[in-house]
Amino acid sequence: MKRINLRDMYPFIKTDVWVEVDDEVAQEMRQFDLDESAYKLRTYRHKAYYSLDRNDGIEQDILFLSLSSEEVYEHRLSQQQLYEAMCQLPEKSARRIYAHFFLGMNKVSIAKAEHVDERAVRKSIQRGLKQMAHFLKKSDGVKPKGSDLFAQMN
Repeated sequence: MKRINLRDMYPFIKTDVWVEVDDEVAQEMRQFDLDESAYKLRTYRHKAYYSLDRNDGIEQDILFLSLSSEEVYEHRLSQQQLYEAMCQLPEKSARRIYAHFFLGMNKVSIAKAEHVDERAVRKSIQRGLKQMAHFLKKSDGVKPKGSDLFAQMN
């Protein structure tokens, strides 16, 4: 059992009123406080100072990205195609592309980690992207441009 002060919960109570509640209830109250502070931080970060929520979900849509089922399907399909293309690459190129695009490492740090020259990493990534573009061209029947391939990687 935990003791809570109702004055902390309700601003209209002016004196201390202590109440004992179960541990689960106290945990839920704590979780609610954490969720509420996270919501306030999101509204601050997204500059949603004034409520736009007229019960039609405007504020909810701005703060929480909701994808349509088509967008979710397209995203999964492109991820699957990229995974298949990366599986066709040599292990070294796939590892370097993964480190650069998915882990966000720059080419210099990849080269230092592998104890190789940065030019070798750069050329390996370029060759791997060309091989992936070739694989995706064969699987889709459409030639992806370099910028389109980079956009798919992110």
